[in-house]
Amino acid sequence: MDAGSKSGQQDQHRQPSFAELFTPKLVTVLREGYGASQFRADAIAGLTVAIVALPLSMAIAIASGVSPDKGLFTAIVGGFIVSALGGSRFQIGGPAGAFIVLVAATVAREGVEGLLLATMMAGVMLVAIGYLRLGTYIKFIPYPVTVGFTAGIAVIIFASQLSEMFGLTLAGKEPGALLPKLEALALAARTANPSALAVTALTIGTILVLKRARPHWPGMLIAVGVAALATALLALPVETIGTRFGGIPRSLPWPSLPAFSVDKAMAVLPDAVAFALLGAIESLLSAVVADGMTGRRHRSNCELVAQGFANIGSALFGGICVTGTIARTATNVRAGAHGPVSGMLHALFLLAFMLVAAPLASYIPLAALAGVLAVVAWNMVEKQAFATLIRSSWGDALVLMVTFLLVVFRDLTEGIVVGFALGSILFIDRMAKSIAVESDRPLVQEDVADASNGSRHAYEASDAGDADTVIYRISGAFFFGAASTVGTVLDRIADQRKNFILDCSGVPFLDSTAANVLEGAARKARQAGVRFFITGASPQMRRMLINHGVKHPAVSYAASVRDAQDLLRG
Repeated sequence: MDAGSKSGQQDQHRQPSFAELFTPKLVTVLREGYGASQFRADAIAGLTVAIVALPLSMAIAIASGVSPDKGLFTAIVGGFIVSALGGSRFQIGGPAGAFIVLVAATVAREGVEGLLLATMMAGVMLVAIGYLRLGTYIKFIPYPVTVGFTAGIAVIIFASQLSEMFGLTLAGKEPGALLPKLEALALAARTANPSALAVTALTIGTILVLKRARPHWPGMLIAVGVAALATALLALPVETIGTRFGGIPRSLPWPSLPAFSVDKAMAVLPDAVAFALLGAIESLLSAVVADGMTGRRHRSNCELVAQGFANIGSALFGGICVTGTIARTATNVRAGAHGPVSGMLHALFLLAFMLVAAPLASYIPLAALAGVLAVVAWNMVEKQAFATLIRSSWGDALVLMVTFLLVVFRDLTEGIVVGFALGSILFIDRMAKSIAVESDRPLVQEDVADASNGSRHAYEASDAGDADTVIYRISGAFFFGAASTVGTVLDRIADQRKNFILDCSGVPFLDSTAANVLEGAARKARQAGVRFFITGASPQMRRMLINHGVKHPAVSYAASVRDAQDLLRG
């Protein structure tokens, strides 16, 4: 092997340094060389994303129970920090529809100050998760769980916009839970405003027509503009941002810390944990989508650190939760972005829009923003993936539906936790069934009955070469889920033979439970006078076994079955 090959192998196995893990992609892009052509591409992409983000940011904020300006503050401050410090070249940060349910519940229970404190605490948690390098484990969330909770969130977002879409006047406060909400909306059906419904239909229709006829145009912004113009010209009796919120400010507020007390922090701690968990999942999913579209690779832990600082910054300026947004990130990639500068420019363009066009926002009908969110909710549902998972296997379908139903009817965090637990159990079951213990044919599983005469089945090794020697081979991950099955087989080793060879060359992994099973088998073999060989064990596996007492004189180790046979003959 030449020096170059050895060097390449060493590079592959070398652990990345702290600087390599947490250097923002912005620094990487600038080191590669950044000129006028790259800036031009980023400026065009940033402007495109800003036009998409403008109505979305306000709509998500209103649906979350806060004023529309807080959505803009989130996109400006949080979006800039995510791009400046993040581990993805193309990630666009800002308020996300996935957070609407959680944010609205926090505002209803703890108020806006409680929301800001929870957002800041979530930011600190995300920074800690990133620096502790735990971001790698976020990707272990099973795919059916992500599809299920995304679909569940979409249903809740759509339901939350029904009152604005139909212009309903509710007798009291709108309930948060789905069934009570639908009941309250049904009771208020007589108060429906035809004008609000017409504005919603106009908005949705415009978006759909433009998507088909002019897919590269900013359909959502144009649809909101058309709805606002129609509302003003026809003097339609519908609520607007101006009539409900008095418009939006023309500048960012001064940064300030949210009110803090130990009691308040403990009260919002569950919300902060939920924000951090969902933010981590959503942002890394978005980064993975960007990687798939571009062939690049993001740094997950660096991305989480950036998301954490973005949430802290957003809370300081009165914004809400920040995360990576899949739709805006995909728009950024399709618009030809070169790197993180596009995301930073998107934030600056939004700031410019707010400074220049803030008075015009007062004319935007709330029904139009509800129509925008209705389209967002529809697009959030991965319909093809949902149908595929339902058909693929009963296990995936179960995880998907349990997650979906818990998110819709119970709680988002509960849906994720239960779905993850079910997915883990399903994985363990599949891995346990994949292990094989063979001689000349697969061994009987532990739940198969013995022979009719009460004796156990015998398993011959065709290549043993000795009537007193039996060879078993284990293939697959040998862990606690498969330990019982393998242990039942190994209990038979002293039935008729004097020599027993266990070939572990096909075992990629062995845990402490499996090591304990082999220790019991070795002890039994020694008591019965059976010579026990373990062959093909990797160095790590051998260390694990020796630490659990699987060692001489109860067991001998050999590199291969042939080596063990030679030792027996010698």
